Amino acid sequence: MIANVRGVYPPIEPYDHGMLDVGDGNHVYWETCGNPAGKPALVVHGGPGSGCRPGQRQAVDPSRYRVVLFDQRGCGRSIPHASDPATGMSVNTTAHLVADMERLREHLGIDRWLLHGGSWGSTLILAYAQRHPHRVSEIVIASVTTTRRSEIDWLYRGVGRFYPEAWERFRQSVPPGERDGDLVAAYARLVEHPDAAVRQQATLDWLAWEDAVISAEPNARTGAYGDRPPAAQLAFVRICAHFFSHGAWLEEGALLRDAGRLAGIPGFLVHGRLDMGGPPSTAWELARAWPDAALVIVEDSGHTGSDTTRAHITAALDRFARR
Repeated sequence: MIANVRGVYPPIEPYDHGMLDVGDGNHVYWETCGNPAGKPALVVHGGPGSGCRPGQRQAVDPSRYRVVLFDQRGCGRSIPHASDPATGMSVNTTAHLVADMERLREHLGIDRWLLHGGSWGSTLILAYAQRHPHRVSEIVIASVTTTRRSEIDWLYRGVGRFYPEAWERFRQSVPPGERDGDLVAAYARLVEHPDAAVRQQATLDWLAWEDAVISAEPNARTGAYGDRPPAAQLAFVRICAHFFSHGAWLEEGALLRDAGRLAGIPGFLVHGRLDMGGPPSTAWELARAWPDAALVIVEDSGHTGSDTTRAHITAALDRFARR
């Protein structure tokens, strides 16, 4: 899923951008905006597979930060694009994305950077920071996830008890023999089907479920997942199903178990009390395992955020800008 990490600053255009060759035939789109001499901050988008959006440039103070954004493999402006069925997925894993982030840091000549993101972006941030802690100055996360299989099972099965009609439609979209099994794995097979019509229908059904999960949130927008362009829809669902059917290639609970590797990195976590897709328990567990992190649970927010959530994020980024 994706979290709303848009900020309060005016729209801004990049002052530099490019395509980084990260190997395996992949080129990752990146851009920088804000103050070229400012404190480096990397915005890590959610999804996986959503791509970065112009509004995410506004999450960080452009007068004090050198803001870096990038499209993860297979989505946004990165190539090859996952909407093309010929694009192989075997070289699109969490480890590949962590390596891409480190290669981007080196390419831009950055020694250490603040990491900011939410939802899937928080999983990727934690994986990177635990692998390269000396390259991270601070971390600001909204809508905390660690992509444990238990979290994936909640999002695509457990939360169905609150949306039984929508979940039944989601379940009915897979072959009858697979409806009581691993629905995410079944969808992963459907979006790889040789028939384009099958891939398209599976994509629409997945997006309809994602929209249903956030539909009761105070700040939910109708069609937040389903109204993106067709190619972006296909890439998003294909990448999500690929990552989630493999548990993001992470040992269950590893990011919480290894949170001690983040010692000395100041962190700020904010999570909506009303987040149906990702209940606050994961954020609570992470805050307990990471002594340098503070957690705020926002009562009026779900996965899509709120003005209160953005105010907390902005305040944290302001504090860290002065470090």
